[in-house]
Amino acid sequence: MEERLQPQGGTAGQDPDQADLPTGIVVGVDGSDHGRCALAWAAREAKRRGRPLHVVTAYSVPLFAASGLDGGYASFDDTVIRDGAEAVLKEALSNLGTVEGVEITSSVESGDASGVLLEFSKAAELLVFGTRGRGGFVGRLLGSVSSALPAHAHCVTVTVPLRFAERLGEAIGDKYVAAEQAKEGRAPVEDVVAVGVDGSDQARRAVLVAAEEAMLRGVPLRAVCAVPQFSGSLAWVPAPVDREQLFEDIRGQLKAGVAWLQSHFPDLEVQTSLVDGAPVDVLVDVSRTVELLVLGTRGRGGFTGMLLGSTSDGVLHHAKGPVMVVPDQADERLADRPSFGPMLAT
Repeated sequence: MEERLQPQGGTAGQDPDQADLPTGIVVGVDGSDHGRCALAWAAREAKRRGRPLHVVTAYSVPLFAASGLDGGYASFDDTVIRDGAEAVLKEALSNLGTVEGVEITSSVESGDASGVLLEFSKAAELLVFGTRGRGGFVGRLLGSVSSALPAHAHCVTVTVPLRFAERLGEAIGDKYVAAEQAKEGRAPVEDVVAVGVDGSDQARRAVLVAAEEAMLRGVPLRAVCAVPQFSGSLAWVPAPVDREQLFEDIRGQLKAGVAWLQSHFPDLEVQTSLVDGAPVDVLVDVSRTVELLVLGTRGRGGFTGMLLGSTSDGVLHHAKGPVMVVPDQADERLADRPSFGPMLAT
């Protein structure tokens, strides 16, 4: 294992040469149980994919220590803070140990954690982090880093909740998470990758990535479509009749979508699940029993210009298992979807 501790002398906001950025899988750690859980998941994925793993921690100089009350700036030696960050990284690497067949590098970076990881996402294939780190507080479901990255990252991101640690063979040190998990009980995990679909192009991009993930794992792909109750101006619609027709139309679109997907992945087993319920609630429940849940950044629930739609954001805040978010990028495989049958207009 190659260990590369590289305290960076720059400050937040600097743009290092992209050629110098780590590739493969990048995971952020901060000494928290959440970070440790994310590292364990990332290491397992690096081994599965045969890709290098880069472990990074970031530190920043507190504002009160860097500026003086007289309007000037006070000199501040960040050695103590940097040494603490290096200790966090060394402990993480020590706990991880050697991962057979995986090249592991590491670095300590100066700057805001979100900014550092966002910069790394320009060259990474996969960016992994926990739901809440040391910057969070008790009761908060998603930390500031975890909230910012899925919406802005240049690559696919995976958020790993601490409650998933038990599946990875890691002990859960957070008593609040452990108590909540004990209350909920341990749900059996299916060998399946799930993806949320809603007829949008963003969801179709997520489906393609989810199919690749399912093929990588050798498991079926399950496309989950949740249909919420009518609300607002549509409340007057006669629900029993119209919803039956609505579900029938959606089934036709799902069938056409499966045919399209299997034209690109002929060896993939594809399942569909059409559920009556609020998308966030349905997908959060799905996340309890699947290996991985895949979402697009913004589907039909998001307004134009939003980076992360309300469904994706809601699922990330409450998911019980790893959630992969696929950025809104061009994919030429979308071009032939209309030739396979009915689809919602985008």
